[in-house]
Amino acid sequence: LHDSKSMTLEDVTAVFAAHPNARIVRLHSGDPTLYSAIAEQIAWCNENGRRFEIVPGVSSLAAAAAAAGCELTVPGVSQSLVITRLAQRTAASMSGQEGPARFAAHGPTMAIFLSAGDPEALQAELQAAESSYDADTPVVIAHQVSWPTEQIVPSTVGSLSADLRRLGFERTVLVLVGEVFRKHGTPPQRSHVYAPNYVHRYRSESIKPGSDG
Repeated sequence: LHDSKSMTLEDVTAVFAAHPNARIVRLHSGDPTLYSAIAEQIAWCNENGRRFEIVPGVSSLAAAAAAAGCELTVPGVSQSLVITRLAQRTAASMSGQEGPARFAAHGPTMAIFLSAGDPEALQAELQAAESSYDADTPVVIAHQVSWPTEQIVPSTVGSLSADLRRLGFERTVLVLVGEVFRKHGTPPQRSHVYAPNYVHRYRSESIKPGSDG
């Protein structure tokens, strides 16, 4: 067993190299396809002829939405989801066309990872000059989602930094932003998928609500 939090990529791949015939589990928390740096490990395996399988995990994004009792794509509100983070110490990993401020201009549902350590910078990006969000835009602060210590805290763009400071959350935090998180009862627009007048290959126009079809 190895504790990967103190290991470099070279330390990890050295374990792979030292056990060429072993079945090795490289365990990532949550979803290994989001901010997990598995691309580097995939490249090593490909370059060294090692077979591998990626076993999907439950993303904190899906877990947070479920815990908050929300859908991330609501007809007539938002049909787009952006997953991003602040460009902080690892700013070189991001292009100039990425980040919360860039995406806020379009007003999608946004999931912001790895950014609670600088609440003021995060709020400033969400309230950038071209942002489609306003101070009242709903926010969900999700802390240690799916752990026994899970907390789901409602907030707004305008109070986000103050709430994060008050709560003291800096790590294992996901910030969800967008109108889909506003508690307004029935969505403003019904989904076409289950509308009785929406015809598709599995449901003909003759099927009406309440029929045996």
